[in-house]
Amino acid sequence: MNDPARRKLVLGLVALPVAGLAAAAIPTPPASEGPFYPTRGMRYDDVDNDLVRVSGEVEQAGGEVVRLSGRVLDSSGNPVPSARVEIWQCDANGRYLHRGDRGWSSRDRAFQGFGHALTGADGGYAFRTIKPVPYTGRTPHIHVKVLVGDRDRLTTQFYLPDHPGNANDWLYQRIPQNQRELVTMHFAATNQEPTARVDLII
Repeated sequence: MNDPARRKLVLGLVALPVAGLAAAAIPTPPASEGPFYPTRGMRYDDVDNDLVRVSGEVEQAGGEVVRLSGRVLDSSGNPVPSARVEIWQCDANGRYLHRGDRGWSSRDRAFQGFGHALTGADGGYAFRTIKPVPYTGRTPHIHVKVLVGDRDRLTTQFYLPDHPGNANDWLYQRIPQNQRELVTMHFAATNQEPTARVDLII
Protein backbone atom coordinates (compact mmCIF):
# COMPACT_ATOMS: atom_id res chain seq x y z
CA MET A 1 0.00 0.00 0.00
CA ASN A 2 1.45 3.39 -0.93
CA ASP A 3 1.99 6.07 1.75
CA PRO A 4 -0.99 8.35 0.88
CA ALA A 5 -3.38 5.39 0.97
CA ARG A 6 -1.93 4.12 4.27
CA ARG A 7 -2.22 7.62 5.77
CA LYS A 8 -5.89 7.85 4.80
CA LEU A 9 -6.62 4.42 6.27
CA VAL A 10 -4.88 5.19 9.58
CA LEU A 11 -6.58 8.56 9.91
CA GLY A 12 -9.95 6.97 9.16
CA LEU A 13 -9.48 4.27 11.80
CA VAL A 14 -8.41 6.81 14.41
CA ALA A 15 -11.44 8.99 13.68
CA LEU A 16 -13.99 6.20 14.16
CA PRO A 17 -13.84 5.79 17.95
CA VAL A 18 -13.60 9.55 18.45
CA ALA A 19 -16.80 10.14 16.50
CA GLY A 20 -18.55 7.36 18.42
CA LEU A 21 -17.34 8.74 21.74
CA ALA A 22 -18.48 12.26 20.94
CA ALA A 23 -21.94 10.97 20.02
CA ALA A 24 -22.17 9.07 23.31
CA ALA A 25 -21.15 12.06 25.47
CA ILE A 26 -24.16 14.33 25.00
CA PRO A 27 -24.38 16.50 28.15
CA THR A 28 -27.13 15.62 30.60
CA PRO A 29 -29.89 18.24 30.29
CA PRO A 30 -30.01 20.48 33.39
CA ALA A 31 -33.14 21.23 35.39
CA SER A 32 -34.33 23.41 38.22
CA GLU A 33 -33.13 22.66 41.73
CA GLY A 34 -36.69 23.21 42.93
CA PRO A 35 -37.81 24.73 46.23
CA PHE A 36 -37.12 21.73 48.46
CA TYR A 37 -33.33 21.23 48.37
CA PRO A 38 -32.59 20.51 52.05
CA THR A 39 -29.87 22.72 53.48
CA ARG A 40 -27.44 21.22 56.00
CA GLY A 41 -29.54 22.19 58.99
CA MET A 42 -32.56 20.31 57.63
CA ARG A 43 -30.80 17.02 56.88
CA TYR A 44 -30.42 13.98 59.09
CA ASP A 45 -26.93 13.34 60.46
CA ASP A 46 -27.16 10.21 58.32
CA VAL A 47 -26.61 11.43 54.74
CA ASP A 48 -25.16 8.29 53.17
CA ASN A 49 -26.26 6.66 49.90
CA ASP A 50 -28.95 4.44 51.49
CA LEU A 51 -32.05 6.62 51.83
CA VAL A 52 -34.23 3.70 52.91
CA ARG A 53 -32.55 3.26 56.29
CA VAL A 54 -32.00 6.13 58.73
CA SER A 55 -29.46 5.57 61.48
CA GLY A 56 -31.28 5.08 64.78
CA GLU A 57 -34.63 4.24 63.17
CA VAL A 58 -35.92 0.68 63.54
CA GLU A 59 -38.24 0.62 60.55
CA GLN A 60 -37.39 0.83 56.87
CA ALA A 61 -38.89 3.61 54.74
CA GLY A 62 -42.22 3.01 53.03
CA GLY A 63 -42.51 2.75 49.26
CA GLU A 64 -40.97 0.50 46.62
CA VAL A 65 -37.27 0.08 47.36
CA VAL A 66 -35.03 0.45 44.28
CA ARG A 67 -31.37 0.89 43.40
CA LEU A 68 -30.08 3.75 41.25
CA SER A 69 -26.57 3.79 39.83
CA GLY A 70 -24.49 5.07 36.94
CA ARG A 71 -21.31 6.99 36.19
CA VAL A 72 -20.27 10.62 36.13
CA LEU A 73 -18.42 11.34 32.87
CA ASP A 74 -16.92 14.45 31.31
CA SER A 75 -17.81 15.69 27.84
CA SER A 76 -15.11 13.47 26.32
CA GLY A 77 -16.54 10.35 27.95
CA ASN A 78 -13.84 10.07 30.64
CA PRO A 79 -14.84 9.08 34.19
CA VAL A 80 -14.86 11.81 36.83
CA PRO A 81 -13.58 10.36 40.14
CA SER A 82 -14.27 11.85 43.57
CA ALA A 83 -17.35 13.76 42.35
CA ARG A 84 -20.09 14.24 44.93
CA VAL A 85 -23.48 13.08 43.66
CA GLU A 86 -26.46 14.20 45.74
CA ILE A 87 -30.07 13.07 45.41
CA TRP A 88 -33.22 14.22 47.18
CA GLN A 89 -36.87 13.37 46.66
CA CYS A 90 -40.23 13.20 48.41
CA ASP A 91 -41.15 10.19 50.51
CA ALA A 92 -43.89 7.68 49.70
CA ASN A 93 -46.44 10.14 51.16
CA GLY A 94 -45.35 12.94 48.82
CA ARG A 95 -43.49 14.91 51.53
CA TYR A 96 -39.99 16.38 51.30
CA LEU A 97 -37.40 16.64 54.06
CA HIS A 98 -37.75 20.43 54.04
CA ARG A 99 -39.26 23.00 56.38
CA GLY A 100 -41.01 24.68 53.47
CA ASP A 101 -43.05 21.61 52.54
CA ARG A 102 -46.45 22.27 54.10
CA GLY A 103 -48.17 19.18 52.75
CA TRP A 104 -51.13 17.73 54.64
CA SER A 105 -49.85 14.16 54.87
CA SER A 106 -47.40 13.11 57.57
CA ARG A 107 -43.76 12.72 56.61
CA ASP A 108 -42.17 9.27 56.66
CA ARG A 109 -39.48 9.67 59.33
CA ALA A 110 -37.85 6.40 58.26
CA PHE A 111 -37.01 7.92 54.87
CA GLN A 112 -33.72 9.79 54.73
CA GLY A 113 -34.95 12.21 52.06
CA PHE A 114 -31.44 13.28 51.01
CA GLY A 115 -28.22 11.39 50.44
CA HIS A 116 -24.88 11.56 48.71
CA ALA A 117 -22.29 9.29 47.14
CA LEU A 118 -18.70 9.90 46.02
CA THR A 119 -17.72 8.49 42.65
CA GLY A 120 -14.96 5.91 42.39
CA ALA A 121 -12.06 5.77 39.94
CA ASP A 122 -14.49 4.60 37.25
CA GLY A 123 -16.84 7.54 37.92
CA GLY A 124 -19.43 5.18 39.38
CA TYR A 125 -22.10 6.16 41.90
CA ALA A 126 -24.86 4.12 43.56
CA PHE A 127 -27.91 4.75 45.74
CA ARG A 128 -30.59 2.72 47.46
CA THR A 129 -33.82 4.67 47.64
CA ILE A 130 -37.51 4.41 46.78
CA LYS A 131 -39.19 4.59 43.40
CA PRO A 132 -40.42 8.20 43.10
CA VAL A 133 -44.11 8.94 43.49
CA PRO A 134 -46.22 11.81 42.14
CA TYR A 135 -47.54 14.65 44.26
CA THR A 136 -49.83 17.57 43.41
CA GLY A 137 -48.43 19.41 40.41
CA ARG A 138 -45.48 17.11 39.67
CA THR A 139 -44.84 13.82 37.94
CA PRO A 140 -42.57 11.31 39.80
CA HIS A 141 -38.94 12.46 39.81
CA ILE A 142 -35.66 12.39 41.72
CA HIS A 143 -33.53 15.52 42.07
CA VAL A 144 -29.82 15.11 41.31
CA LYS A 145 -26.84 17.39 41.83
CA VAL A 146 -23.18 16.80 40.88
CA LEU A 147 -20.37 18.71 42.56
CA VAL A 148 -16.67 18.48 41.70
CA GLY A 149 -14.66 20.03 44.47
CA ASP A 150 -16.74 22.96 45.65
CA ARG A 151 -18.16 23.64 42.21
CA ASP A 152 -21.74 22.77 41.29
CA ARG A 153 -21.36 21.16 37.84
CA LEU A 154 -24.89 19.88 37.19
CA THR A 155 -28.37 19.98 38.68
CA THR A 156 -31.03 17.87 37.01
CA GLN A 157 -34.01 15.59 37.62
CA PHE A 158 -34.57 11.92 36.76
CA TYR A 159 -37.96 10.64 35.57
CA LEU A 160 -39.87 7.40 34.98
CA PRO A 161 -40.59 6.33 31.38
CA ASP A 162 -44.12 6.68 30.04
CA HIS A 163 -45.62 7.83 33.33
CA PRO A 164 -48.98 9.51 32.60
CA GLY A 165 -47.95 12.51 34.71
CA ASN A 166 -45.10 13.33 32.32
CA ALA A 167 -47.50 14.73 29.74
CA ASN A 168 -48.69 17.49 32.10
CA ASP A 169 -45.43 18.18 33.94
CA TRP A 170 -44.11 21.55 32.73
CA LEU A 171 -40.50 20.82 33.75
CA TYR A 172 -40.48 17.47 31.99
CA GLN A 173 -42.05 19.04 28.89
CA ARG A 174 -39.23 21.60 28.75
CA ILE A 175 -36.71 18.84 28.05
CA PRO A 176 -36.17 18.38 24.28
CA GLN A 177 -37.72 15.10 23.21
CA ASN A 178 -34.41 13.78 21.87
CA GLN A 179 -32.79 14.32 25.31
CA ARG A 180 -35.45 12.86 27.62
CA GLU A 181 -33.91 9.41 27.53
CA LEU A 182 -30.77 10.88 29.15
CA VAL A 183 -32.73 11.54 32.37
CA THR A 184 -35.01 8.49 32.32
CA MET A 185 -34.78 5.66 34.86
CA HIS A 186 -35.63 2.24 33.43
CA PHE A 187 -35.97 -0.03 36.45
CA ALA A 188 -35.35 -3.70 35.71
CA ALA A 189 -35.92 -6.67 38.01
CA THR A 190 -32.80 -8.22 39.57
CA ASN A 191 -32.07 -10.73 42.34
CA GLN A 192 -32.29 -7.79 44.76
CA GLU A 193 -34.36 -4.62 44.34
CA PRO A 194 -35.27 -3.23 40.88
CA THR A 195 -32.28 -1.37 39.45
CA ALA A 196 -31.81 1.50 37.01
CA ARG A 197 -28.60 2.97 35.56
CA VAL A 198 -28.31 6.58 34.44
CA ASP A 199 -24.99 8.16 33.46
CA LEU A 200 -24.41 11.84 34.18
CA ILE A 201 -22.43 13.78 31.56
CA ILE A 202 -21.01 17.06 32.86
